[in-house]
Amino acid sequence: MVSLFDHPDLHRWVAQTMAERPIRAVVAYSAQMAHFVPMLGPDVRFLMDFVDFDSAKYAAYGAQGGGPMGWINRREGRVLLDFERKVAQRADICSFVSEAEAALFRQACGLGADRIVAIENGVALDYFDPAADFPAVDAGEGALLVFTGQMDYRPNVEAVESFVRQTLPTIRTVRPDARFAIVGRNPTKAVEALATLPGVIVTGGVPDVRGWLAAADVVVAPLRIARGIQNKVLEAMAMGRPVVASPQAAEGIDAQDEAHLLVAANPAEEAVKILRLLDDPACAMRLGMAARDRMQQRYRWSATLAGMADLLNRPASKAHGQAA
Repeated sequence: MVSLFDHPDLHRWVAQTMAERPIRAVVAYSAQMAHFVPMLGPDVRFLMDFVDFDSAKYAAYGAQGGGPMGWINRREGRVLLDFERKVAQRADICSFVSEAEAALFRQACGLGADRIVAIENGVALDYFDPAADFPAVDAGEGALLVFTGQMDYRPNVEAVESFVRQTLPTIRTVRPDARFAIVGRNPTKAVEALATLPGVIVTGGVPDVRGWLAAADVVVAPLRIARGIQNKVLEAMAMGRPVVASPQAAEGIDAQDEAHLLVAANPAEEAVKILRLLDDPACAMRLGMAARDRMQQRYRWSATLAGMADLLNRPASKAHGQAA
């Protein structure tokens, strides 16, 4: 994951920028960018924004899989964790997208809450707004379930495959008109193949995802492996849509099951809760309105980033050692 993103030109650009400009603080975004941070002077503050605890994701892949890919993922998890720990020792402060992620990393690296913090994601509430001006989508007839995401990303691919094969058939036995739209760019061949199954739509990339979210009767997030905060869930809730999410997708979001969204632990429970919303549009509307209200209360960018300036402007706390 680190070597894949290496590039000598970026190392040179960073070195030149550090030499020519009065840099007081460096922010590295995600683990694969950390190795571009050179040796820093004692007066330069280093904030490492890991976002997610990535090595834990690869460890989970490795635990689930066998054969060569299982071995590769287990090795990537071990090697990446070692790299993450070394980077954390260099940084003045490390941030993760949720307190749950931050707590896991504290346990793994042995550093405390003074060095490992949570900086939550926000959502652009003026953009993801059901009252905003965006092109409507003609989604056709029948109940519409929507999933959004980058469709060459393994957790998203596994989520939609699971939903199509295990959840959607149960829903369609009760609601034969129900359709499932997979909305996102770069669908893999496996995702494209799902469009041949009854009720499945694969859109590929769309110019504006808001039209599909607005057209959805229910937005689903059936991820089985997930890290951090799922932006797709925040965006759907900001659009005032009722959301049914797995515990993994809901983890880290400050919202309550049954009050702001519905959490379903497995395909059978997903089908039950989705059908409940389809059968009771008034309940679905109330849940969507509560979701929008919760996003306004908790996830404005101005609120989630309120502490960033203080983190960057504090004096650097130590020498930063050599580059990772």
